[in-house]
Amino acid sequence: MLFNSLQFILFFPIVFALYWWLNKKSLKWQNILLLVASYYFYSCWDWRFVFLLAFSTGLDYFSGIAIYESNTKIKKKLWLLASVGINIGFLGFFKYYNFFIESFIVLLKNFGFQPHYSTLQIILPVGISFYTFHGLSYVFDIYYNRIKPSYNWVNYTLFVCFFPLLVAGPIERATHLLPQIERPRQFDYNKLVDGLRQILWGFFKKVVIADNCAEFANQIFNDVGNQSGSNLVLGALFFTFQIYGDFSGYSDIALGSARLLGIELLKNFNFPYFSRDIAEFWRRWHISLSSWFRDYLYIPLGGSKGGNWMRIRNTFIIFIVSGFWHGANWTFIFWGGINALFIMPSIIMKTNRDNISIVAQGKMLPNVKEFFQLTSTFMLAMFCWIFFRANSLQHAFDYITNMLNWSLFTFPSIFPKAILLLLVFFILIEWIGRENNYAIEKIGLKKHRFIRWMFYAFLLFLIGMFMQTNETPFIYFQF
Repeated sequence: MLFNSLQFILFFPIVFALYWWLNKKSLKWQNILLLVASYYFYSCWDWRFVFLLAFSTGLDYFSGIAIYESNTKIKKKLWLLASVGINIGFLGFFKYYNFFIESFIVLLKNFGFQPHYSTLQIILPVGISFYTFHGLSYVFDIYYNRIKPSYNWVNYTLFVCFFPLLVAGPIERATHLLPQIERPRQFDYNKLVDGLRQILWGFFKKVVIADNCAEFANQIFNDVGNQSGSNLVLGALFFTFQIYGDFSGYSDIALGSARLLGIELLKNFNFPYFSRDIAEFWRRWHISLSSWFRDYLYIPLGGSKGGNWMRIRNTFIIFIVSGFWHGANWTFIFWGGINALFIMPSIIMKTNRDNISIVAQGKMLPNVKEFFQLTSTFMLAMFCWIFFRANSLQHAFDYITNMLNWSLFTFPSIFPKAILLLLVFFILIEWIGRENNYAIEKIGLKKHRFIRWMFYAFLLFLIGMFMQTNETPFIYFQF
């Protein structure tokens, strides 16, 4: 079920109404309702994979209890390895089986062998990377004595399967979400309004920005050989805003929907395109995944305690693994690698924590230095997105080669004025609201109600005007 579908628009109000009606009955029945709704939400994609989701959830539930109750370190470690091994095994089979087979065959052919092989027609279960990481963080936290296991099956399963975050995050932690599930929740009108406002902005990002940028990004990326350099620059620009509008739009809808149900999810984006260096960009982009790799991979590997060599090694490891997490294609691994290269100067010179605060905080405009920092970081990110979007490494290299010629200085033949004006409007609103949790959180709150509602009506008008006729899936559903 897609957030941007009629099915969800009918589904959510029903769940919302029943949920708050049950608030007068008991917390237990509220959680049962959310769990049933979550499994129905997931089954709308493919009901067969509900069993895989249930198995993964049950594995981590019982593993967590077994780890906690084991009286020796060896037993704890064995249960941890069993849970991690089985989860990673399922993820590896569904997501990477064909990739490994094909890569191994290419390697053999390079050595002169001509093996006969076949791949499997494997359907990737939507959201498997996200709910697998939910469960893994839970058993890791129990193993390291950060939390105690939940003995309530409904509460734990809801932690993993809560429908707003089930298929594309944010990747939640038991320390943050489980306590909210376990305690009573009260209806709050202010949270209702705030949640609706964030949902509106999420829909605008997805339907108006991402989907319309996708139309031109696809047109250009799918016909690299016949495009001018200036067209290719625009194609990279359109995809840069497509993926941001698509994924952060999903996160806004997820956070807003959860807030309507009295639950606060982790913030997943913090205006990443207003970053002054690549290190800051990665603190602001897909925050829940970046922090997951920091806490469960980078720090256990030694973090930055062992000097420059260890910091460089560990940084490359988490970026390569992060790239591989995104998909079974060398393009994602290369994308992770070049991001690691771009962040390396700040790691070596220990300036990666220099830009912590919001850029131009309390000011209308950035200064000259900040402007060049913002521009250069954005261009580096846009360059990296070429590899993320390309079908293969050869496709990416062809794209860059064709872009860097004299036609780069010609006027682009693909120049959708309406979409470019929308991007200017989008950037302006994001800049104005960059110090808030999401761009329109406080825009117009100090103005007359009529002006504020006219602004919301204008956003709804744009959504209606620029909505695609076909429902378009969110990009991160494939991860």
